[in-house]
Amino acid sequence: MNSIATVKRTVVLLFGGRSSEHGISCVTAAGVLRAIDRELFDVIPVGITKHGATVLMQEEDLSGYELEAGALPEVLDNGTRVLWPASTQTRSLTLIDQSGALRTLGHIDAVLPMMHGPYGEDGTIQGMLDLIDLPYVGSGVLGSALCMDKHAVKTILADAGIAVAPWRTVTKQQLERDPYLAEHLDEGLNYPLFVKPARAGSSVGVSRVTEASEIPAALEVAFAEDRTVLIESGVTGREVEIAVLEGRGDAAPRTSSVIGEIVMSGREFYDFEAKYLGASGVDLALPAKVTPEEFTAIRDAAVLAFEVAQCAGLSRIDFFLTADGPVLNEINTLPGFTPISMYPRLWQESGLGYTELITELIELAIERPASY
Repeated sequence: MNSIATVKRTVVLLFGGRSSEHGISCVTAAGVLRAIDRELFDVIPVGITKHGATVLMQEEDLSGYELEAGALPEVLDNGTRVLWPASTQTRSLTLIDQSGALRTLGHIDAVLPMMHGPYGEDGTIQGMLDLIDLPYVGSGVLGSALCMDKHAVKTILADAGIAVAPWRTVTKQQLERDPYLAEHLDEGLNYPLFVKPARAGSSVGVSRVTEASEIPAALEVAFAEDRTVLIESGVTGREVEIAVLEGRGDAAPRTSSVIGEIVMSGREFYDFEAKYLGASGVDLALPAKVTPEEFTAIRDAAVLAFEVAQCAGLSRIDFFLTADGPVLNEINTLPGFTPISMYPRLWQESGLGYTELITELIELAIERPASY
């Protein structure tokens, strides 16, 4: 993939945010900052605190961001404020420094949002950037919001003929109106069940349930993250993942030439600790051993899902590979993006390095029509 950049671009690396995945976003941003091609891009690191303040960070602030259990990094309020352009007539950022003085941060060409979960991956940031006509990496408002809502996206995918796990959806208000509803939530579903928030990522708030008596506690955990909760049938199959990348121009989406597999070796499911904190009981097989027919089925389902869900830029799409074919589990529109995360590793195995992948994503964002 050849770079289209003829002049050096300036990108905003946006991270942190108000979601429970704040710390993971910080680590992702640190990985991107270390790897981005400095001959092509100048970088302005902008952090969003847990309270929503948008602050200017220094590159050295990100140097110590690491994944450590009980000590995930955090964007701290340093007293600065970054102001987005006031209209579509400019693409310049303004800084209010600690003394209250204003100065410009100059013209920016694109925003690279490395924000996971609500208020970052759900169309919120994307809508703001659309309002001020700033190009950004990743899916737009509709694709981001749709894929963030597990109930909505499963409904759309099932209508398109893509296999998904059977599920039921319940809201906190429904249970408050009818407390006995909880006794019937497993009807028509197969144990083990997975109880999960409709709009959260990285397995936050997810519980594995093996009997009906465990459902109330699992609902409480999930409702702490969202007012809407899914109860899904467990699917017997291998957990596999494939990376999807938007095509240039009118070209079709591209996928990694290999898939990865999450192999359980003593853990009940791929939870937050296993994904990010190195907890035992999970192994990653990359590349996974699949037949050509299995790979084709996964690839075709992933491309169809990417297009049906109105995705753009990048997505990691997770499947259960069953005896009857792939069953789609989730579409992640802003997947983990550290150098050891599955999405960049899948592309690395496919011949596209981490730095080159970052370049490709930024250039896709700059090329994309404003009305996209």
